[in-house]
Amino acid sequence: MHRHIEIMDTTLRDGEQTNGVSFSGFEKLHIARFLIEQVRVDRIEIASARVSKGEQETSREIFSWAREKGYLDKIEVLGFTDQGASVNWIEEAGGKTLNLLTKGSLRHCKEQLGKTLVEHLADIEKTIQYAADRGFRVNVYLEDWSNGFLHSPDYVRDMISGLKQLPIHRFLLPDTLGIMSPGEVKAGLGHVFQHFPDLPVDFHGHDDYDLATANCLAAVEAGVLGVHCAVNGLGERAGNSPLEAVVTALNDKLGVRTNVNEKALVDVSRLVETFSGKRIATNRPIVGQDVYTQTSGIHADGDKKNNLYANPIMPERFGRERVYALGKLAGKASISNNLKMLGLELSPDKELQLLERIKHLGDQKQTITPDDLPFLMEDLFGNGDSRALKIRSAEIHSRIGGNPTAKISVEHNGKLFEATGEGNGGYDSFMKALEQIASKIGFEIPQLVDYEVRIPPGGRTDALVEAMIQWAQPGKKPFRTIGVDCDQVMAAIVATEKMLNRIL
Repeated sequence: MHRHIEIMDTTLRDGEQTNGVSFSGFEKLHIARFLIEQVRVDRIEIASARVSKGEQETSREIFSWAREKGYLDKIEVLGFTDQGASVNWIEEAGGKTLNLLTKGSLRHCKEQLGKTLVEHLADIEKTIQYAADRGFRVNVYLEDWSNGFLHSPDYVRDMISGLKQLPIHRFLLPDTLGIMSPGEVKAGLGHVFQHFPDLPVDFHGHDDYDLATANCLAAVEAGVLGVHCAVNGLGERAGNSPLEAVVTALNDKLGVRTNVNEKALVDVSRLVETFSGKRIATNRPIVGQDVYTQTSGIHADGDKKNNLYANPIMPERFGRERVYALGKLAGKASISNNLKMLGLELSPDKELQLLERIKHLGDQKQTITPDDLPFLMEDLFGNGDSRALKIRSAEIHSRIGGNPTAKISVEHNGKLFEATGEGNGGYDSFMKALEQIASKIGFEIPQLVDYEVRIPPGGRTDALVEAMIQWAQPGKKPFRTIGVDCDQVMAAIVATEKMLNRIL
């Protein structure tokens, strides 16, 4: 097993095969830059050759940036066994690495190409020789290698024998249809290394059985030099091996080194989530919203006493923090931990009263965040409404053929402020009006970085809507507020009022 493993990210090529995902040139360039400079993956695969003129222009922009920064050898493009067509396409875009797609199973060679292995090898050799003559580095994909090993191992062995004398930098062995188990990955790669001990191999996994991460670990144990991943596991069908989980598991379970910066994994996940339009599950390992949230009061109590429920995947590794959920499963330690994080303190009997209120709200399926605690405390123990700012009224008008408008009234320290705004939506027009008032009062509204609306499954037209908004201020931790109302815009306004009272 090699002690250092290369990570090749294929989000921009194989990941873009996710149904409904199409990155713009601007998005591809920014993801490429982030992956190379911030995440520090070793290589990225950015496109398939001959797809379109737009894809070639996008590739040209990425190659131009990479050449200027000295990263050209880190950028790769998938090409086809077409003698010189793919090589010419890549060269015109400015690239110098070809990941050549070939057939790694007898069935694919015979039934899709209609050729014998000898004929296929002759075509491959022509393409590789053409690329080599033009100064290209060539890696070779054996597409459907997993089925090739399982059902036609002699074909795989004969194919590698025919290829290994050619100028090939790396053999890329994919589980194209995501059919393998870790044991089968080890057996398949063991078969390859038994006959070709020094063959330079990458493993490319897919997640159809939810085994892609485990399969990558098995491949590394078998002796590969690198594994292929995609941010958030993007990819066709069930997706590719997820970058964030694979890197973390390699570091912790096998003790191998990668060049990846773990603290950038959450940020690149959010970037790809935004550009792809594919929301990740809140419980997705490493990067999900809730994966560092302790819900059980028993767990919170154990953490309070000596981190008894912490595992090696500590949130601080990824620039995150442990969160203690507030709901019907919360316990006294959940309350104490959250109050401590907010710099607040209550007597034991008041903590118990606050816990009972939270459990009651949890039974009603309401979501409570730490930012709600001061409001709940004021409601339970205060002598009146001590909010620094109150939104007294908000009239939102939407119409077909024109921009929505908002007229709002805000009270701050006993003084009333009014403003009107026009925007691209009801909430946008509200925020435009609020910005005017914020300017008069003398504070800056935090940046809205995420906005999610949740409606109960099967919800009717009068169903309650939950708006969750995440905010960011320079030099401070991001935070989120939640508003609930039957009207989507009003739910967002409630969440915004909570934000305003937090910062004021």
